[in-house]
Amino acid sequence: MLGFKKRNPHREIGPAELDAMLKEGKALLIDVREADEFATGHITGAINMPLSGFSPRNIPDPQGRTVVLQCAGGKRSGQALDQCAQAQSAIDTHLAGGIGAWKNAGLPVAGG
Repeated sequence: MLGFKKRNPHREIGPAELDAMLKEGKALLIDVREADEFATGHITGAINMPLSGFSPRNIPDPQGRTVVLQCAGGKRSGQALDQCAQAQSAIDTHLAGGIGAWKNAGLPVAGG
């Protein structure tokens, strides 16, 4: 019997790509970590919308930018993307590896 691999509907981008998008004003970054995690350090320009109260309809108008979701390691942003898909939202992109990958790439964080 042949198995069929389910296609991952989530588009993943790496830290360097996100950094370039942010610098060019092409991304609206939504951090879905809880407020206390966000306060300990976040990517500059990120908007905190914790997964515990997340709703795709509350995401601000991206004004032509790509909405990118981000968490600590990628799991919660993936869960938020699942909610976006269920709501038939066009949002499908998250930061692979979350802020951990961002920090490992040597990119700066604000706060904390």
